[in-house]
Amino acid sequence: MQMVSGQVVVFLLSISLMLLAAKVFGELFTRLKQPPIVGEILAGVVLGPTVFGTLSPGLFNFLFPANSGVGTALDGIITLAVVMLLLVSGIEVDLAIVLKQGKKAILTGLMGIMIPFSVGFSFSYMFPQAMGIQEQNMVFVFALFMGTALSISALPVIAKTLMDLKIFNTEIGYVIISAAMFNDLIGWLVFSVILGMIGGKEHGIGFGGTIILTLLFAVFVLIFVRKIFDKILPWVQKKTSFPGGVLNMVFISAFLGAAFTEYIGIHAIFGAFMIGIAVGDSAHLSEKTREVIHQFVTNIFAPLFFVSIGLRVNFISSFDLPLVIIILLLSIVGKVIGCGLGAYWAGMNKVDSLIVGFGMNSRGTMEVILGLLALQFGLIQESVFVALVVMALFTSIISAPLMNYLLKRREKISFNDLIVPEHIYFTNASDRDDIIKTLAGYAGKSLRLNEDEIYNAVKEREELIPTGIANYLAIPHAKLKINRPFAAVAINNKGIDFGADDKLNSKIIILLLSPLSDNAIQLKLLSEIASKFTSREKAEELFEIKNTEQFMNKLRSA
Repeated sequence: MQMVSGQVVVFLLSISLMLLAAKVFGELFTRLKQPPIVGEILAGVVLGPTVFGTLSPGLFNFLFPANSGVGTALDGIITLAVVMLLLVSGIEVDLAIVLKQGKKAILTGLMGIMIPFSVGFSFSYMFPQAMGIQEQNMVFVFALFMGTALSISALPVIAKTLMDLKIFNTEIGYVIISAAMFNDLIGWLVFSVILGMIGGKEHGIGFGGTIILTLLFAVFVLIFVRKIFDKILPWVQKKTSFPGGVLNMVFISAFLGAAFTEYIGIHAIFGAFMIGIAVGDSAHLSEKTREVIHQFVTNIFAPLFFVSIGLRVNFISSFDLPLVIIILLLSIVGKVIGCGLGAYWAGMNKVDSLIVGFGMNSRGTMEVILGLLALQFGLIQESVFVALVVMALFTSIISAPLMNYLLKRREKISFNDLIVPEHIYFTNASDRDDIIKTLAGYAGKSLRLNEDEIYNAVKEREELIPTGIANYLAIPHAKLKINRPFAAVAINNKGIDFGADDKLNSKIIILLLSPLSDNAIQLKLLSEIASKFTSREKAEELFEIKNTEQFMNKLRSA
């Protein structure tokens, strides 16, 4: 249906107003140090039936008519915006980072999917009425959707948070971002299957065929299409005008991929996301081209999508406080525990694991897109959609402050925090290397590292400069690729020569390992330990103790 002149005017006015509101609110929230997506969604709430539609329903219906050529045109633009947004999200996925992080990224990402998915699915399946669904025949699919919606993180929001906190290029930052990438890949695949269960039979392919074709498409794109892009990108950049030629190729590929996945019964966004990963993985895609694509999509099309969210529902009349609280609790508890446990089991300490958990807890773009698609398919009611949007906004807002608090707490680690009875032992060994090797064994088990590597690093440092300190103390130490300092203590009444300036043999040997990336913490801890041994008499009281618990308490109070 072709729009008449008056409808074209209304359509252009609507688009202009949406972009203006998105920009004003986005800039405001950027200055408040919050993700601009929050402002863009709130701009839609103000323009939508919640505020503008309540204050001036006639003007609202004139600018945003639902059942008309203008409404159809707006829906087309929004669909295009979602496809392009997922293309950009795919380009941001760096497969090399995911692969480099290996165990930590995969374990954190898997637990960050499995536990929140289990929590969301189980609660929704057992208490469907509490979760806002009435149709009993859709409970299973609804539970699958809620499990998935509570599992996926928001990669763009997470990346921005890490950059704001200046930890993007640290080990903990790489673990979070690579786990989020892995999380997104699995989450979108699962959600694509759910969409197939809802509408996959429309083209006669069937549910099983949809799953098989989806998996084959993902494998084909990540293995073959990725290599094809890497081969032809240099030719395109050399033979065509910059950046038009590359942009043309990227967007054509994304739209073709989106069209294919839409045809097989999976939403178009999945095809665009996979093409984005394949394109973004090429070393030949210049940073300038990435930036052009990013700016073009995030400043024109993405804001239109986020504003459109608020245009669809009334956030006041559809606000269900008990439902919002339930979804908030399920999402935060499931995600933080899941990702935190995954990071902890991968070898990170408790504080760093919590930082990873809260870092992965950021939702935003993905949950909103999932909720909107489910709303369009009739799987969820407006009250559930509103609760999901509130959850996405709330988790995005709280992540940075909570991570910042934990990072500051992490920096305040003292030597007393590192001493535990399990890492204190009494020995009669007469060889310095034997004691270092035993202490390295304690460290290896605790840090899940190779004890020979620890021993060699400490021995190398010991041979460079002796680590004997006055008053029976020696502190063999080294820097390693670890997230948190580690200490273990050996008490030897015979005493061993560690080259102390006062010529006394060392009877208390404290192994200290510190992160390679943090010079300050090692100096701080060395100084703190040495300050406990300024008195020879108090040092003699220490190695007279024969019980690890008593020794620990005495050392902490020294």
